[in-house]
Amino acid sequence: LELVEKDGKYYYATVFTDLEKADFCIVDIETNGSKPEKHQIIEIGAVKIRNKTIVDTFESLVQCDNISEHITAITGICEDETLHAPPLKTVMKEFSLFLDCAVFVAHDVKFDYSFISAMMQRVGLPPMLNRSLCTIDMAERTIASYRYGLAYLNEQLGLYEEATHHRALSDAITTAKLFKRSLNCLPHEIKSAEDLVRFSKEAKRLKRPKLPIEDKKKGNRQE
Repeated sequence: LELVEKDGKYYYATVFTDLEKADFCIVDIETNGSKPEKHQIIEIGAVKIRNKTIVDTFESLVQCDNISEHITAITGICEDETLHAPPLKTVMKEFSLFLDCAVFVAHDVKFDYSFISAMMQRVGLPPMLNRSLCTIDMAERTIASYRYGLAYLNEQLGLYEEATHHRALSDAITTAKLFKRSLNCLPHEIKSAEDLVRFSKEAKRLKRPKLPIEDKKKGNRQE
């Protein structure tokens, strides 16, 4: 795949593809902890979008013998459920093929991108060279909301009625629907995938509405 240099870093040349032709891979992971140096992915889900249409999906549990009761309570995933799942190396290889040279998209992309990068390094795979885009950043510039947590936006916008929060593919689908909602609110000058990445980082954020009284009582926790 052709590489291009930008700001001292190398990316796949597809980042400069026309927006309608570009592939975006919306990713979500569940992990058994927050630190990639000592924890691992236990489930990964991904949705590939081209021209605002879902064209493919990827989903896999990952073999893991260290899932705490706390993680099981959050995700519903227990060790027994992953007993016969493929090992980390197999899943990372398959996901790498699925991702290909698409723009890597996630809700709080730094976490997912860095965790997956660490897992690929752990199993001896090449580093990811994909451009990344955060749907929180996108939403803050296209959708006026009190909060920008995925569960909150899904509830307020009615993105995905069948959503199961903290399951990878379900959250990836919800994020994909949020991403498509943001795409419909873009200014006309956004013509390429790189334009979109820049917009998500550099455009002015929308002013947040004031929290209603009932939300103030609940607090402003991102969910």
